[in-house]
Amino acid sequence: MTAQEASTRASATIGAIRSDRRRGRSRALRVSVVAAVLLLVVGAVSLTLGAASVAPADVLAALIGRADRLTSFVIVELRLPRLVAGALVGACLGLSGALIQSVARNPLASPDIIGITAAASATGSIALVWFGLTGLALSGIVLAGTLVAAALIYVLAWRNGVSGYRFVLVGIGIAAFCGGIVSYVLTRADVSNVQQALVWITGSLNSIDPSALTVLAVGTVILVPCALVAGRPLGALSLGDDLASGLGVRPERTRLTVVAVAVALAAIAVAVAGPVSFVAFLAAPIARRLVGRGSLALVPSALLGALILVVSDIVAQFAIPGVVLPVGVVTGIVGAPYLLWLLARTNRVGRGG
Repeated sequence: MTAQEASTRASATIGAIRSDRRRGRSRALRVSVVAAVLLLVVGAVSLTLGAASVAPADVLAALIGRADRLTSFVIVELRLPRLVAGALVGACLGLSGALIQSVARNPLASPDIIGITAAASATGSIALVWFGLTGLALSGIVLAGTLVAAALIYVLAWRNGVSGYRFVLVGIGIAAFCGGIVSYVLTRADVSNVQQALVWITGSLNSIDPSALTVLAVGTVILVPCALVAGRPLGALSLGDDLASGLGVRPERTRLTVVAVAVALAAIAVAVAGPVSFVAFLAAPIARRLVGRGSLALVPSALLGALILVVSDIVAQFAIPGVVLPVGVVTGIVGAPYLLWLLARTNRVGRGG
């Protein structure tokens, strides 16, 4: 092969890679726009629903400050904070799941499975039942406990690097340990405290207050850009450590940074709404099927996570007349069959443990 032929082939390869990147970005943009539009539509519908139904025109008037006092109170004070909290919690969990699954290259590696939300449940149940903490104090304790658990999982999974299955298995062990703590705390508590703790452990948007919503909003504004920046090398990392190093990416530093941001996203969401199950587990695989792997799936994962949680919360509020379920009940019903299907499929193709 002559030097000219080699140069021509290299140019063609580079051109094909750039063309593929452009198509991927265009597909990710289309998916993100569609998901954002669906989220806006579903959110607008949710504001009209309730014991006191409100017409769409009155919802718009309340949002721009031109409705009567009662309508403004119902929309702005009651329904809008719940909607915003649901969207932000879902976005944080969806983005967290996408980051962790991409780093571990394992669809089971989500905060639900690897012990992150289980650690939050244990910390939150202790804070609620034994110390009576609520609001910002509860959020701070849960955030700290979740970060400590994540650091422990990472350290225990480290063996000259972190492999996907070791990360998952260590996380499952931590989750089982935390589940035992939750059971012990609940069996030693009064019935009234157990009821409150169980609602929080299941995951609920029923008690969102302005201070918790402020913490969630500030955390989201800070962490989402950090996640998008930290996730840029994920495409190179998916090629393997050697190729990633050749492209100027430091594999272990990148993994540690991405996992830290992902855990912080999950922790800030769980601290406000409780350990809502399976949102992080579902959003990322759907996004990857639509746009592919790597950093292109991050924004779609966040939007799909928000959409899943908002839709689930509508179902939780109105599926049974007169009963408002914790949103975690609905996400669990949806996510558990997917987990069973994924486990069966993983074993069928020979990748199971």
